[in-house]
Amino acid sequence: MRGLALPLGLGVLALGVLALAWGGPLRWALGASFTGHMAMHMAVVAVAAPLLALGLAARCPSGGALDRLSGTPVLASAIEFVVIWGWHAPGPHRAARESLGLMALEQASFLAAATLVWLSCLGAGAAESRPRQAAGILGLLLTSMHMTLLGALIGLAPRPLYRHEAYPGHAAHAPGEGIPGLTALEDQALGGVVMLLAGGGAYLAGGLWLAARLLRDPAPEETR
Repeated sequence: MRGLALPLGLGVLALGVLALAWGGPLRWALGASFTGHMAMHMAVVAVAAPLLALGLAARCPSGGALDRLSGTPVLASAIEFVVIWGWHAPGPHRAARESLGLMALEQASFLAAATLVWLSCLGAGAAESRPRQAAGILGLLLTSMHMTLLGALIGLAPRPLYRHEAYPGHAAHAPGEGIPGLTALEDQALGGVVMLLAGGGAYLAGGLWLAARLLRDPAPEETR
């Protein structure tokens, strides 16, 4: 029973984060703003997904069926790149804001892709193969780089890229829907900063943790 406690606890925490992200006070406070969307997105990929991956990894050790299913870390990072950048193109982003079904698909794909990355990279970090451990580090650092780049591009854009109901006509916020005092462009810039710091920072921290572990652990030849 003790072996089940850790993964079960991590799973419960992940579900709690998802509940708060998708329907909690943060969602209601930030409303339909772009910053609200980005805070929800980062809660999913940078908090809930690693918690879920840690719980799954604890139940399925390196070399198991789930570990093999997760694929290589670099491939997982490439998949998340396509998912994240694809949904943040103006057209798909707007469509997901207008359709509950598409929004559910967007959020589910965010969670699935991020969990795949974290599970693949954390599993690589627990493997005995040092090349695979290095691949786990590379996968997280590549993900951090593309998250940081996308956040910077969104945050530094000279005009609003997205239309949100909180900002009709890209003007000032609508009372009770957006962030008081912010225009659409300012809201977009703030959302980009959230992605850059939370998304880029979380994956960078994971990559650095795996790198420290790789440098700390002796090579297989040294343990003989």
